[in-house]
Amino acid sequence: MLSRSPGTARRAALALTAAALAFTALPATARATPDPLARYHQQHLTWKSCVLGPDDATGKELRQAGARCADVTVPLDYSDPGGRTITVAISRIRATETARRVGPLLLNGGGPGGPSLGDPPWVRKAMKDVAARYDVVGVDPRFVGRSTPLDCRWPTGSAWRGAGEDRAGFDRVTAFSKNLAELCRTNGGDALPHATTRDTARDMDVVRAALGERRISYLGYSYGSYLGEVYTTMFPGRTDRVVLDGVIDPDRYGPRLLRGVERANRHALEGWASWAAAREAAYGLGRTRGEVLAALERVRKASARTPLRLGDHRLDEHVMPMVVFNGLSQHNDAAYGDFAQGVRDMLRASRGQRVTPSPWLAGVLEFTLTGTDSPYGSAQTAILCGDGAAPRDPEVYWRDVQRARAQDPLFAPVTHNINPCAFWDRPRERPTTIRDDLPALLVNATGDPRTDHDGARTVRGMWPSSRLVTLNGADQHAVYGVYGAPCVDDTVNAYLATGRLPARDVDCAAPVHE
Repeated sequence: MLSRSPGTARRAALALTAAALAFTALPATARATPDPLARYHQQHLTWKSCVLGPDDATGKELRQAGARCADVTVPLDYSDPGGRTITVAISRIRATETARRVGPLLLNGGGPGGPSLGDPPWVRKAMKDVAARYDVVGVDPRFVGRSTPLDCRWPTGSAWRGAGEDRAGFDRVTAFSKNLAELCRTNGGDALPHATTRDTARDMDVVRAALGERRISYLGYSYGSYLGEVYTTMFPGRTDRVVLDGVIDPDRYGPRLLRGVERANRHALEGWASWAAAREAAYGLGRTRGEVLAALERVRKASARTPLRLGDHRLDEHVMPMVVFNGLSQHNDAAYGDFAQGVRDMLRASRGQRVTPSPWLAGVLEFTLTGTDSPYGSAQTAILCGDGAAPRDPEVYWRDVQRARAQDPLFAPVTHNINPCAFWDRPRERPTTIRDDLPALLVNATGDPRTDHDGARTVRGMWPSSRLVTLNGADQHAVYGVYGAPCVDDTVNAYLATGRLPARDVDCAAPVHE
């Protein structure tokens, strides 16, 4: 969530449009009512090669895995199904064990704003033998990836920044956020009101119908867990097996959803620092966890005094915390090593040395400081701002930052900071009141720095017929098929194979990754 790899919205009364009501169970006397979405539900899908050109690595990987791709037509505005249309791009690897076929498994890898069309190959590997019984379907949500795009023409791929050290820094970010909102209003205005989770859920149901299926199974990571909560609420009876990994508490979802993750990120940072200290010879960041953290703190203070030169980029007090935030979602040696190299580069720059940033750091800087990934940031922010209202007064954010920075001067100025949602138009619909119960399988690591374990426990309490699989001892965001925990993967696959949830919640110990 809110990283290139992922405010409190209150649950309000469910506001279904007439179009959405067409999907719910209706009394017999109403079933003859014409379906206003019939042209979308009954559309013929044209399946084609997923390869767009000679440099399309995603398409080639899909082709190698046997996938085909199609574009699904959906209405831009579900209250006007006869109006403008857009397309949602999907990929599919069909079931090979047709005699025991379960049906389609739709995927969402999170974000919001993340593409999932390329996910079926690796998800099928994670599913092992049970994959043969599913049509594994990747979906690029509306305005994402190969679907009809939304691009506000931003100079950045992320709307999120640190507040800086003082009021002048905060005012700079306020102006930056206001400008991003204005760019979206200018360059994507007609689409913005329809970039929402509720409309994405409506699209999912059109995909279901266009595939000719009565029900779908669903695997959603991070933000995808919230999308799953919304879909199963808006379209009861449309799902078979539901797996939510990196579970979001729906009451905490919204434009300020990062508030409260400081502790988990600090824990993850300390774990990485211990790892780096044990490899002082390789990275030179310090021999103890304390020394490594002190080195990082020197970088933070140096970037606040004068922006650090890293190749063609300048790293200031607003971006430096985002680099750290981006380094802390995956708990494994490769990710830790990339982050350690990046910190080493920043430390050298803080000493005045000329630095060519390592590939990982160069990628984060390009993402954050150039317009290369403007479509990603545009869609991500539009969805968050369209899903729930944010406070309009910058003083609210400034007071929150000032209160929180005393406890965490690195992360709190990010998680409590202002963002473009403060300057966005009001959402067209109220947030979805999530259903009281659903028999789903929930997965979360105890140290998840994006969607913390408390959120998974909250949803488990809301849904007493669900089960929670906890990975203990890992600061990991997204577990199933990603982290390499056989206990978790086997539990999920058993559920996908049988449709039966475990008798009780499952605790798994994190395998040692060395």
